[in-house]
Amino acid sequence: MLKIDEVINSKGFPDRCEVAVIGGGIVGVSTAYELARRGVSVVLLEKGVIAGEQSGRNWGWVRQQNRDLHELPLAMQSLRRWGELNEELGDDIGFRKSGILYSTESQADVAQWEKWLAGARALGFSSDILSARELASRIPSGKGKWAGGLWSPSDGRAEPSKAAPAIARGAQKLGARIYQNCAVRALDESAGRVSGVWTERGRIAVDNVVLAGGAWSALFCQRQGIALPAINVIGTALRTAEAPGVIDGCFSGPNFALRRRLDGGYTIAVPGYGRVELAPQNLRHSIQFRTMFRSKLKKKLKIRVGSSFFDGPEARASWGDRDVTPFERHRVLDPRPDTEWLERALHNVASVFPELAGLRIAHAWAGAIDTTPDLVPVISPVDAKPGLTIASGFSGHGFALGPGAGMLVSQMVMGERPQFDISPFRLGRFSDGSDVRVPEMM
Repeated sequence: MLKIDEVINSKGFPDRCEVAVIGGGIVGVSTAYELARRGVSVVLLEKGVIAGEQSGRNWGWVRQQNRDLHELPLAMQSLRRWGELNEELGDDIGFRKSGILYSTESQADVAQWEKWLAGARALGFSSDILSARELASRIPSGKGKWAGGLWSPSDGRAEPSKAAPAIARGAQKLGARIYQNCAVRALDESAGRVSGVWTERGRIAVDNVVLAGGAWSALFCQRQGIALPAINVIGTALRTAEAPGVIDGCFSGPNFALRRRLDGGYTIAVPGYGRVELAPQNLRHSIQFRTMFRSKLKKKLKIRVGSSFFDGPEARASWGDRDVTPFERHRVLDPRPDTEWLERALHNVASVFPELAGLRIAHAWAGAIDTTPDLVPVISPVDAKPGLTIASGFSGHGFALGPGAGMLVSQMVMGERPQFDISPFRLGRFSDGSDVRVPEMM
């Protein structure tokens, strides 16, 4: 298991609150924090531990660069919040604005970046296209037949083991109540809207519910009669022991992603590669994912039969309101890392940075990445369930987008008008006849 900073449960147990947040990942804790800042009575309920799943298992990149243009305004809002949180919380979340550098050996990538940058500038964001010589000057020890690079000095990195727990503790200081090892089994409804949540510790009356359950959101929605198209992609990453410094922040190389850690090591992964288990939920939504599989991930995913077919986040939702649920049987998802990707990642890193050949793996892990058909999250009220808002399906972008998403969700719950267009995040795009968009930047 990963080592994650501890959060202590709040005392007592409430019988009502204004807003219940389901899920203690970065989106859930950020939502609770933003609501608590506004003086809202909020309770966060987590089936396992804060940041125990993907929010503590991601790469730690905090980027705006190369986002889908629909996501970019949210990424920009989130970056601003990341920059404010250390001081607000009085706690180090590991955020450093150290820049993110992309490299490529393909002129086609450079052309794609130039096209993306034209759209990004129209939204108020800018980064720098680098020539092959300019890129090489930024990574003097790097070896590659470079075509060019993309540099964003305003992007950064943070420590997944610290960030969500620190935000959760900050929310508690503002009055939010947080309960771990407390699964929500079902919603309660009355008078045509959500009026409560049934937890393993009893019912809590609520005015609004935010579902930020990550890999488990689609299963919860299925139990409530809501179709949330999402599959879980199992991604693998590793951290090394202390190693020579070849970058200060984050670097995207040919088939590897590298982040300098505060402990002097690196977090390394192979972008886009992973596995998907054949299971009822994934088969149910397979048609909607056809475009994504063909365009982006066709050669990067392993399809396997696994235990999720019978029990887990992709299984059938078949339990009663007071039954023990899969959420309680699986407090923390801890998937098996894929050794092939680990070996490939280390090989790819060493091919660019020879001084990192022979890196020692200090720890390897895997995480379930809740993924939508167009790789854009669902941040949306549910028309059929007044009082319920979903914030899920972040497709591997949730850590960076988390603080901004928490602010956005708090605005939605409070009935305020967001500062940018949120229609691309609506749940209804998957059921109202809209074409499933080809995913843009990852």
